[in-house]
Formats: sequence, structure tokens, C-alpha cells
Amino acid sequence: MAAPKGRFARHLDTLGVAGLSARAYTDADVDRALASEHRDLADLGALLSPAGTARLAEIAAAARETTLRRFGRAVRLYAPLYVSNACLSSCTYCGFAKDLPIARRTLTVDEVEREAALLTGRGFRHLLLVAGEHRVEVSQDYLVEVVERLRPRVPSLSIETQTWSDDTYQRLVRAGLEGVVHYQETYDRDRYAQTHVAGWKRDYDRRLNSTELAAAAGVRRLGIGALLGLAADWRADVLAVAAHAAFLVKAYWRTEVTVSLPRIKPSASGYQPLVPVSDAEYVQALSALRLFEPEAGIVLSTREPAALRDGLVRIAVTTMSAGSSTEPGGYSAPGKATEQFSISDERSPAEVAEMLEAAGYEPVWKDAFPLVG
Repeated sequence: MAAPKGRFARHLDTLGVAGLSARAYTDADVDRALASEHRDLADLGALLSPAGTARLAEIAAAARETTLRRFGRAVRLYAPLYVSNACLSSCTYCGFAKDLPIARRTLTVDEVEREAALLTGRGFRHLLLVAGEHRVEVSQDYLVEVVERLRPRVPSLSIETQTWSDDTYQRLVRAGLEGVVHYQETYDRDRYAQTHVAGWKRDYDRRLNSTELAAAAGVRRLGIGALLGLAADWRADVLAVAAHAAFLVKAYWRTEVTVSLPRIKPSASGYQPLVPVSDAEYVQALSALRLFEPEAGIVLSTREPAALRDGLVRIAVTTMSAGSSTEPGGYSAPGKATEQFSISDERSPAEVAEMLEAAGYEPVWKDAFPLVG
């Protein structure tokens, strides 16, 4: 049985993001959006529009000013720790999809601890535990044991796994979990159904409701996002994820909200984006998102090339990964399992930290940003 619509899903139905994305915005609309102190979704639509693209330098400069005012020059660094690429879902774009003939591996708790020890030795104090959707190999008991084992060593732990029930999130919070990341991938229901063809993840509303369940269970950090290139209208997805972030910031004001807009990368699935998002459009999307929701952290992964990451950290990004591997066990014993996707920025964590310092920023390995209340 499909999950019922949650509070945000019902709210999203009233917003008409597809219409806002398709509107013919003018230069005057961009002027108004830039001048506004409290921007609405129509303002965000103007900043994301082709008319906004022509004003990218102004939009990026305003985003930079907003980021510096809210977050200063501190940039949190984290590492993804893939614990399994086993999966029971079929998503057309994902390198872990269940029917792909790839090398599968699920780490033991001892192996996860060894990976974590290696990463903390490189400076990381914030790890994101990532897994495919396999309720047997990556069960709630397994995740609770992993969090309990790592918590004395790692001050900040988050998960990016399948969705769970509220009581499972409560167990994980009691074990020491701080954050839950669930990307909706696309907020377009029809496109979601086309690309999530089998498995637990096929249920759009279960996926969308997960952040509300996690927040109610006491999770301190919520991460959301859309995978740009999955749907034809990337602007509508940015509008939807921005609306989602604003909803969470208001509804769960004690919880830190972060947003990411990863672009599709090559994987074992062979998927190609419907409409590629250019570098300029990507900068525009993150800059506009910053202006719409100044309180949300913006996360950037090593999917993106080094030069672009170096530029975006000066504009809108507040959290970034470094020295990443998307393969289970890939830090200590690479080559034994298939990676989820290829990375573009292959610099070491130390090299990324050096880049930040050279640009006048402070690389923060632990908790950089206190919650605002």
C-alpha cells in the first residue's frame, strides 16, 4: 500500500511549481527579486529564469554576500562512508540498481569501523553513512550497531539510506545519530514513477514524508535535494526543493536543514540526463537557492569538478565533501565493489583544506554552525 501524502506533499500540491517555472519572466522581475528582502517562489522563479541567466554575475554576488553574512567563512568538511551497494530497488539512473550485474559488497561492522578510523585519521569528524536500499543486508539493527560503534570515535554521524519508520529513526537517534539525508531525486510525480520502477523507493510519498518522520524522531540535521538532469524541467525541481527547505525550516525550527542539487554523473546504469544542466545554470541554481532560503546550508559533493567547486564555495556552498569514495570499502581496500558513480574532484582532504585556506576560508572538520533558535 502506498504511503499517504504528508504535510509537505499536500502543501506542494498547492504551489504550482511547474507554472512558476514556465512563466515568462522579464528583466524587471529579476530586478524585483534581487531587491526584495523577503523573497517568495515567484521571485525564485525569476532568479532561475533565462532572464536571470543574463544577470548571473549580479545574482552570484548577492548570494555571496548573503552566505558570508549568515555563515561567515567557515566551510564544514565531511566524507561519505559507503557501507553497502546491495539494493532491492530499481532506479534507472543509479549504479546500485538491483538488476545491474555489478560487484556487490556489504561491510561488516568491524570493516565500517576500520573505514571510519582511516577517515578520522585524515581529519574528518563528520561522516555520512551511505547504503543502497536493502532492508535485510542493511537492516535497522545493522545501522543501529554501526552508529553505536562509531559514535565514540565520530562526533557527527548522518545516514543516507532507504526511508525508515519513526520508531527506527528514534532508535538511531538514541544510538547517537545526528542527521538524515533523503533526496527526493525529482519532485515531478510522473517522472519519479518513470525512473523508480521497482522496490521500496518507488513510493513517492513514503520518500517525501521521510524527513518529517526523522525530524519528529529528534534528528538534528535534515538533508534534502533533487538530482538535476533526472527531470526535463530542472527549474521546477529547484523550486520544489526550495519550497521543501523553507517548509522544514519553519516547521522544525530547532533542526538544521541542508540542501544539495547534485547533477547526474555516469554510473553502471548508463543513464544520460534528459536535459543536461550547464555549469552556468548550476551556479545560477545554487545562487538563487541561497537568496531564497538564507538559513539553509548548501552541500556540494565531489561529483562536481575541482574548479567549479572552488568557485561555488565563494558564492553559496557551506558544506563540502573531500577525498571521497563511492565504493563500499573504497578507502581501505578499493576495487572490491562497484562504485555508485564516478567522482570529478579527486583532491585529497588536505588539498581541499589548503584550497579553502588560500581563499580565506576556514575548513571546519567538526560542527561548524550552531543551530539558530
